[in-house]
Amino acid sequence: MPFDSAGCHPGIQQTKRAAWEWAAAGDLVLSPVARKKMIRTRPELWISLIFPEASQKHLDLFCQWLFWAFLVDDEFDDGPAGRDPRLCEGAITRLVDVLDGLREPEGPMENALAQLLARTCTGRPPHWLRQFRRDTAAWLWTYYAEAVDRAAGHVPGTADFVRHRRDSVAMQPFLDLHEITAGIDLPESVRSLPAYIALRNAVADHSGLCNDICSFEKEALLGYEHNTVRLIQRDRGCTLQEAVDEAGLLLGRIADRVQRAEKELVEEIEAASIQGQPRIALERCVRDYRGLVRGDFDYHARAERYTRPELTETDAQDSLSRNFAA
Repeated sequence: MPFDSAGCHPGIQQTKRAAWEWAAAGDLVLSPVARKKMIRTRPELWISLIFPEASQKHLDLFCQWLFWAFLVDDEFDDGPAGRDPRLCEGAITRLVDVLDGLREPEGPMENALAQLLARTCTGRPPHWLRQFRRDTAAWLWTYYAEAVDRAAGHVPGTADFVRHRRDSVAMQPFLDLHEITAGIDLPESVRSLPAYIALRNAVADHSGLCNDICSFEKEALLGYEHNTVRLIQRDRGCTLQEAVDEAGLLLGRIADRVQRAEKELVEEIEAASIQGQPRIALERCVRDYRGLVRGDFDYHARAERYTRPELTETDAQDSLSRNFAA
């Protein structure tokens, strides 16, 4: 890990309380198993490590987004919707329709999404809204792709999975949220810079692979095959330890990609004669993304969701949880 820690936000405990109070106020009822899983997940830790300089208001809001995203993740990774493409398609379609303002929300998860959107998107410029919508919808639809893979008995190749994981890790929407707490606005032209796109992709790829390295034991217990370590083991015909070692080497190479993209972005800023606020915004991204990568790395080494796979439990569900029921 070549990047220094930016520390942890001092408001972490306040954010934790705010997240659980928000969930209760929104009628997001967690079963005993789901509650224990969320406590071990510690969304307040991740958000406090990657946004250590956020205002308390933004930290609370983004933690609630993350709390909601982990509920989505557990439902479609571990629940019946992740193995039934039609059930998954219906649930994801409803969420994306709420995201796009095409339907009134029904049920706690849709209502929570609508509320989060209202608190987040009000006053944001159209180009930011387009980016956030694309990134959030792309993440949600990865659950449907995985459900279809499972139903068809397909397991993706490692190269194809890298592209899928870039969306499925859900880092891209949080890079969009970073712009809010950083107080910056990236014009459409700046978002199109090849090195900026490469930098975002490298940050997302690092998070996805780090997550897979730390999750493979837990996911193996659940029969979940959409994991880079498991795919390396299958594709190479190697032992599990050899696959873990290979994944560790790949993680280091992705950190190198982050640094290379930073250098190329500096060159592109000069080549495009970018000045003023757009230049300041890009320089802020370069600085903060380093801390974000390190914070994500540190989180995976500290949260019991990843460090204690032997504690993994699943609810005995044969249908969507009541939070998702329309």
